[in-house]
Amino acid sequence: MSERIKKPSTKKYYDDVSVGKRTKQIVYLAEEEDKAAMFAQFIKSGDRKQTVVVVRSKRRADELCAYLKSQEIITTAIHGNHRAQQIEEAAKAFNASELNIIITTDMILQALDLKNIQTIINYDLPSEHERYFSRLILVDEVGESISFVSAEEEGYLSIIEMRLKDEIPQEEIEGFVAAGDDKAVHSVKERKKKPRHRKQRLKKPRKAKEE
Repeated sequence: MSERIKKPSTKKYYDDVSVGKRTKQIVYLAEEEDKAAMFAQFIKSGDRKQTVVVVRSKRRADELCAYLKSQEIITTAIHGNHRAQQIEEAAKAFNASELNIIITTDMILQALDLKNIQTIINYDLPSEHERYFSRLILVDEVGESISFVSAEEEGYLSIIEMRLKDEIPQEEIEGFVAAGDDKAVHSVKERKKKPRHRKQRLKKPRKAKEE
């Protein structure tokens, strides 16, 4: 009797470590007042991809959307203040690749039926690590997760890395120059006193897009 050959297991696991190992993740450290400008440069210097940007509030979504439009970056903000029809139309435009960037909140993201997401931007890290991994699953294995982390969010990042049992690689955006408080996009009311950023770990400049 011939010995039966066991086939390799194709079962896919969705625990934090498994999803993290399958999915590319990158961290950019940014002062709160520089996030919008850094993100705009990230978009301009990279390839055109289907991108979902997750922020912590409706106000943040509107502020970031307005700033990106001022930088000639086409995007749409979708959140709880919009009608169901507007949300549905934005999702359809994204799925048809007529719209490349959607800015939204976790609550609306869970309700959106978005397909072919290539990049998740954690513009604001969630205070609950479960939400980070819910976002990560949307690009599981086929896309990437990019996090813009301010000093006050580093505690959230540490918890995420503890759950991953690994450090997320840190990179820098080549040529980015901090603008300072006078060019800040977001409301001063949302800012807190910032501790010093954690010790720099891995630094890999993001190459500028060739013309």
